[in-house]
Amino acid sequence: METGLAQIREEVLRRNPGETEFFQAVDEVFDSLGPVMKRHPEYVEHGILRRMVEPERQITFRVPWVDDKGVVKINRGFRVQFNSALGPYKGGIRFHPSVYLGIMKFLGFEQVFKNALTGMPIGGGKGGADFNPSGRSEGEIMRFCQSFITELYRHIGEHTDVPAGDIGVGTREIGFMFGQYRRITNRFEAGAFTGKGVSWGGSLVRPEATGNGVVMFANQMLKTIGTTLDGATVTVSGSGNVAINAINYAQTLGATVLTASDSSGYVVDEQGIDIELLRQIKITERARISEYAERRARAHFVSDGSIWEVPVDVAIPCATQNELSGDDAATLVMNGVKAVAEGANMPSTHQAINTFREAGVLFGPGKAANAGGVATSALEMQQNASRDTWSFDYTHSRLEENMEDIHDRCIATAEDFGHPGDYVIGANIAGFLKVADAMIAQGVV
Repeated sequence: METGLAQIREEVLRRNPGETEFFQAVDEVFDSLGPVMKRHPEYVEHGILRRMVEPERQITFRVPWVDDKGVVKINRGFRVQFNSALGPYKGGIRFHPSVYLGIMKFLGFEQVFKNALTGMPIGGGKGGADFNPSGRSEGEIMRFCQSFITELYRHIGEHTDVPAGDIGVGTREIGFMFGQYRRITNRFEAGAFTGKGVSWGGSLVRPEATGNGVVMFANQMLKTIGTTLDGATVTVSGSGNVAINAINYAQTLGATVLTASDSSGYVVDEQGIDIELLRQIKITERARISEYAERRARAHFVSDGSIWEVPVDVAIPCATQNELSGDDAATLVMNGVKAVAEGANMPSTHQAINTFREAGVLFGPGKAANAGGVATSALEMQQNASRDTWSFDYTHSRLEENMEDIHDRCIATAEDFGHPGDYVIGANIAGFLKVADAMIAQGVV
């Protein structure tokens, strides 16, 4: 690691104690930037890295609400507005008990590079709360969302910061937040949120975009070695929106997806996941994944072990950060995996990433492979700005073009900097260059 990078890395560690996920995200990017600093000393002169690792704004606030029994509850809310050099801050809102400032900062930092890779005029940010929506009634979730946005509304807007969904936040929660935002501001500012319902300003394809996009990216990677997803076996982890759409689209392209999972374990279906049954159980009923095996005779449920022990051609982790360890990666490599594309944010540990790269496995990092969601959010913003609605096919074709462009830019950048075929270096450098050049052009701000 270059001396300048090493010094800044130590500063990040010292100034952000205990924020392990954030440090991991910074470290992963810094590992790629040595060649850039050699070629572009102006980035050092302008203090780009020191500015880039420090959020422009970090907002923490109390979220009081009342449950169905009349008991007052208190949660902590966050919004980290990381970088706006390319456009308004853009990134999701996550509701999960694990949420704390370090996770918000890691997600916001990743979002800066991901959004830059889309080529869209959007900056990076992230938000959320340590609220657990699991087991809560719709009324409780509505009251929490309204309280959350009663504070956050003053910090967002179509020209400032545009939130979307993430873990624990879907169209329902976006609806509750948008409704409260509209009530407080007295404006129907559709561009202030993305992931909205189609009937009130949302975009067709947005629900499918992240899952479909990661599958598109995986397919593009496979084409570089003369194959495709058609006829391939695939492991997908998770069973939320991203995972379900990844499973569905992979099977549309001719793959057989063998698995799905949640926090209780995973199911294996050798004939391919029945997507409608999975949607019924996980989206409609909000039940545990074990229900799938109970209703599908040829499937079986595994409550222990690792989903990555299932031998497949392609792995697509879509659950959460650091779900795929170094040992898991070694198992996948031993079983002959050809490609790994990240549908979640930073689902692979450093050791796992290094294992894949050393073994010559095609590896698509999340900031590139799962950028389809935010790319389509930017398309939603375009439709809102022009008060227009695009067809499903047109929007899907725009998504496909964008994912192919991201893939090709990663390949070209990696080759330009002496690491052909390395998607990690390609994604990190391509995203960094776009943001860094904008920051230099706009002065020390």
